[in-house]
Amino acid sequence: MIVETDCPFCEIVRRDTSGTREVYRDGRVVAFFPLNPATLGHILVVPLDHIPDIWSLDEETAAHLARVTLRLSRAVKCATDPEGLNIIQSNGAVATQTVPHLHTHIVPRWSGDEMGRIWPAQTSYSESQKDDVWKRLRHECRKVGGE
Repeated sequence: MIVETDCPFCEIVRRDTSGTREVYRDGRVVAFFPLNPATLGHILVVPLDHIPDIWSLDEETAAHLARVTLRLSRAVKCATDPEGLNIIQSNGAVATQTVPHLHTHIVPRWSGDEMGRIWPAQTSYSESQKDDVWKRLRHECRKVGGE
């Protein structure tokens, strides 16, 4: 297991933190309540290995993380009966990643909850800007095996 000594999620992985509300653990991931949940039932799914972000994530761990996220999303639905659900995975400080250890949020949602909107009401990108980025993305995506 790869852990960092100054990572709060690695402390949870090592079970060095008292008071963690752990809900799931297997040989590759652990899931627990965050200290300040966005909604009741909000859990984090964290690889046991210290992986800083999605760009450092291997495909095998990604597949396991996705399977567990799906299963735990169903458990959250049964336990909390939400109206909706967000799955959030952020990378880098500008994207609101506050702990540099890859993690996925499973957040049950209800009308009027404390989360609020997560998308802008509108954007103002020009067609030229959108076409430029679309062409660059299409080129890079084809490099990784897309049609």
